Amino acid sequence: MKKLLLFILLCASPIFYAQADCATALAVCGNSNITYSPSGWGAVKELVNSGSCLDSAGENNSIWYKITIATGGTLTFDLVPNNPGADYDWAIFGPNVNCGSLGAPIRCNAATVIGVGASTGLNMTSTITSAPGGSPTPYCKYMDVLPGESYYLFIDNWVGSGSSTTAPFSLTWGGTATLASPFTDPNIQTFPFIPPGVPGANPADPREVVVCSITDLFDFSTLSPGIINGNQNFHVSYHTNQNDALTGNNPINTPRAINTTAVYFYSINYTDATNPTNPLNKCKQVGKFKFRDGSFTVKNATLTECNNNNAGTALYNLTTADVIAIPLMTKKYYHSMADLNAGTNEIINPTAFVSAEGTIYVKVTSEFGCSAVAQISLKFHPIVPVNNPVLRSCFIETNPATASFNIGGIAVTNLTNSTKKYYPSETDAINQTNEITNISNYIAPNGFVYVRVMSAQGCYTIAKITLIVIAPVYSQILKDKIICAEEKTTLDAGPGFKSYEWSTGATTQKIEVGIGAYWVKLKSGDCVATQKVKVDASEQPVVSGIEIGTNSITVSVIGGNAPYKYSIDNVVWQDSNIFTNVSRGEYTVFVKDTYDCAPIEVGVVVPNIVNVITPNADGVNDVIDYSALAGKQNLVMNVFDRYGVKIHQADRSNGYKWDGTQVGRRVPTGTYWYSVTWNENDKRNTPVKFSGWILVKNRE
Repeated sequence: MKKLLLFILLCASPIFYAQADCATALAVCGNSNITYSPSGWGAVKELVNSGSCLDSAGENNSIWYKITIATGGTLTFDLVPNNPGADYDWAIFGPNVNCGSLGAPIRCNAATVIGVGASTGLNMTSTITSAPGGSPTPYCKYMDVLPGESYYLFIDNWVGSGSSTTAPFSLTWGGTATLASPFTDPNIQTFPFIPPGVPGANPADPREVVVCSITDLFDFSTLSPGIINGNQNFHVSYHTNQNDALTGNNPINTPRAINTTAVYFYSINYTDATNPTNPLNKCKQVGKFKFRDGSFTVKNATLTECNNNNAGTALYNLTTADVIAIPLMTKKYYHSMADLNAGTNEIINPTAFVSAEGTIYVKVTSEFGCSAVAQISLKFHPIVPVNNPVLRSCFIETNPATASFNIGGIAVTNLTNSTKKYYPSETDAINQTNEITNISNYIAPNGFVYVRVMSAQGCYTIAKITLIVIAPVYSQILKDKIICAEEKTTLDAGPGFKSYEWSTGATTQKIEVGIGAYWVKLKSGDCVATQKVKVDASEQPVVSGIEIGTNSITVSVIGGNAPYKYSIDNVVWQDSNIFTNVSRGEYTVFVKDTYDCAPIEVGVVVPNIVNVITPNADGVNDVIDYSALAGKQNLVMNVFDRYGVKIHQADRSNGYKWDGTQVGRRVPTGTYWYSVTWNENDKRNTPVKFSGWILVKNRE
């Protein structure tokens, strides 16, 4: 058996009489359940003297239904009072008869067994077609029906001797046949009807239409498009009671005040535009609903976030503002009420909204379209107070451009319960990268360190510590010195220092020292600078060569510190390096430089000068002989002709002599040049050169 859900069909109250006559019979639309409580017999008693099984009973509390067959087959029904003391009788007329000429009923039953169940109707097991009163056969045989046939069903709640109970009944259809209904014919109802509102708290409760204001007049017709759902030839009327919904009486046609405690009814009606007398036009599908107040209240909220580093803005998550506790709400955020009312300039990033202090407006909308507006006040947590101190520290001697700083020991805030972290740059402090961990011994040059100072709320401000390396302070007058090796000198660090500590152990400004390397620790303020100083022996001049002339000595000097002083007696000193009018013999040459230290001494021999030889073997002036200088180092005599060609060398091999020959042959008479060189036997092997000329006279 097919049943239509979600609606109540043909349910009437005891005060409803219009369907108690055949002419005003209610249409049975589809195989849906029927509940009804008949009261009264209408205007005409059609069953009196009808020749049916109900003649003796007549009409008491009756109701008429008209049935139209949609698909053929067997038809049964169960009619069950909700009180076993009620006595229901019934009769079926047809097929296809009129109220004015119903004829005898084709099924009739007045044999309800009161108190034993009181149900009656048609079933598939009974074989009788009529049961008069007193017969214990409450069910009659089923009916075979054909499509398009129509029948009238009369039902009466008999009240008489032995029965005085009136009660509603419930009627359900069975068998294989189906009853015509515009609500079950897919050619008529294309789409399902959608009941208005949402389910109530309990399944049996009426559905609830949520309204945003119960004080406003409600236009019921606004529900119709949603109920009809696009189906043609249907319309909806609204009523304050179920009977009116069934009859179409007293429809609500204008907006009106509503009551959330009352139950309202809607009636879906079909109209066959091609056949105004179509019995389906009387079909109604009735539903009920209530109103529920969907309005809600919101509250203003305050969000407080960090104005980090005093940037003037903070990052807010607007969705965390506690404006309402009800879930499933849609929230939209706006900068102003004007934007909210116009629906423009919505804040599209409410979870990461950057803003200064101010007010934001939020429109809260429920799933039913009701809305309310709240304000969100944006506030800052107190700014984390910081200062930007300067930190000075003494230089590191091994790297004077740097110092060791105790950056954790300097106050950057007076905020209690703060947390501090240290970074080499402001960017690092903001991003919390490259944190400095050795805050008690931070090695750095002049520059800055940035401190992220955080409050208990997690807010931060970045402080800047200026790092200043206290440079070493050295004596401007303490310089390296050069002195004579045998002398002493005074090292003076100068005034203005808190203390002095010399490498000699002295703690005075000045010390007396000789040649050597020294240092002094000079204290200025809290810093100590170590300054080194050297006292070097002056470089002694060196006689690089001595050239002896006929009656002169020329001294060549290198090294030391010019100008030099020269002497051959260490008494009389001259600026010139040439001594004149020097006779033959041995001399000591003295030289000193500008440091006037002890002079250096070089022994010099001025040899006997021979200017003429006559190599004639007479034993007189036959040779030039410098063997007397044989004890000198590297003694060599070279003889040159007037063209500068070397013609003889006198050395150890020939006894340091020349006899006026060249390779054993006599040289021509003439003047020749010679030079004698040697190295003195002093510690520097001073080179000496003696040059002269000689006249050689040979026999022609």
